[in-house]
Amino acid sequence: MNIDTRPEEVGLSTPRLDRIVPWMRRWVDSGRLPGVAVAVVRDDRLAWFETHGLRDVESRRPAAPDTIYRVYSMTKPITTVAALMLYEEGCFHLDDPIAKYIPAFSETRVFAGGDADSFETEPLARPITVHDLMTHTSGLTYSFQCEHPVDALYHRHGIDFNRNLGPLAEVVEATAAQPLVFQPGERWNYGVSTDVLGRLVEIWSGQPLDSFLAERIFAPLGMADTGFHVAEGECDRFASNYTRSEEGGLALVDAAAGSRFLRPAATLSGGGGLVSTAADYLRFLRMLRGRGALGDVRLLGRKTVEHMTSNQLPGDLADMGQPTFSETPFTGVGFGLGVSVMLDPAKARIVGSPGEYAWGGMASTAFWVDPTEDLIVLLLTQLSPSSTYPIRRELRVLTYQALL
Repeated sequence: MNIDTRPEEVGLSTPRLDRIVPWMRRWVDSGRLPGVAVAVVRDDRLAWFETHGLRDVESRRPAAPDTIYRVYSMTKPITTVAALMLYEEGCFHLDDPIAKYIPAFSETRVFAGGDADSFETEPLARPITVHDLMTHTSGLTYSFQCEHPVDALYHRHGIDFNRNLGPLAEVVEATAAQPLVFQPGERWNYGVSTDVLGRLVEIWSGQPLDSFLAERIFAPLGMADTGFHVAEGECDRFASNYTRSEEGGLALVDAAAGSRFLRPAATLSGGGGLVSTAADYLRFLRMLRGRGALGDVRLLGRKTVEHMTSNQLPGDLADMGQPTFSETPFTGVGFGLGVSVMLDPAKARIVGSPGEYAWGGMASTAFWVDPTEDLIVLLLTQLSPSSTYPIRRELRVLTYQALL
């Protein structure tokens, strides 16, 4: 990946950006991260990019500019863009009930008390809408969160879009049969909402989700290494995924060799199923930075991207029952359509700009786009879960302090 400009030409300090290098080395050389890549774009020009460490610790293969990573929940903004492209084509309204397109959700009920073995439910006070899915206010959840009896029910009934349990339509139908954690719109809760949205993309477009993304987003943007599995012949570029060992080092979770990501996915997870590279994902982020356009390619209209990246909640995420998420405090942070939105950096207790939008993935990946500073930052590594270390917050400070 070629650097486009000297940092000083776009208002960044090279010596200050270079502070990121010893930071990367500390995390990798101490055995806490396998490898890491950081890219900084300003004024739509790549001003700084470095990798350090290994993409596979066991074989000692180094991280490289073309390493392929599991981006997990950084799939969500891509699926949301896909849905918004169809929104612009008149396929649905944001306040449409999802049961209009997936009738099984007309029978969904809401958890009202008890535990996973014995519980009560109540009817929906109002239908789940497409907007609820895009903002994670639907009442859907994740099995791995282990915070609510419904999480346990998801685990018991195999509601997991990343385990290749069958066609997307079938897993969505099974999801509709489980109760919601709360009434739609009542709170914010991270869950399988974007996976259900991916199924709606299939219904609205008449195409499988992988085909729609490949034809309408990846090919036009030149994202040749992005998909629901690693392309044949490219497995040597694929990184292994790790977790923190009991001793504080690294324990292998998913080896690159033999990973399920080397085979086509049975369940197309619009919430967490993609793999990508730094160069590819930067092209997607540059499209968002361009308010829907990258060069001559336009995926979305300017007003649609402005709406997507505006806070859709009545307050911040703390007001919606989510004071923290992963390693990040959510006071002063709102949520748009598929991305978080910075409302007040002072309340968030971290440097940034109002209107900056961001998201990350389970393996400690992250991005943020700051329209005020015309800044894009991308972090790629493979350490699950993302709450293990505060690396994303540390990198924010390291990048913002480099602005001249």
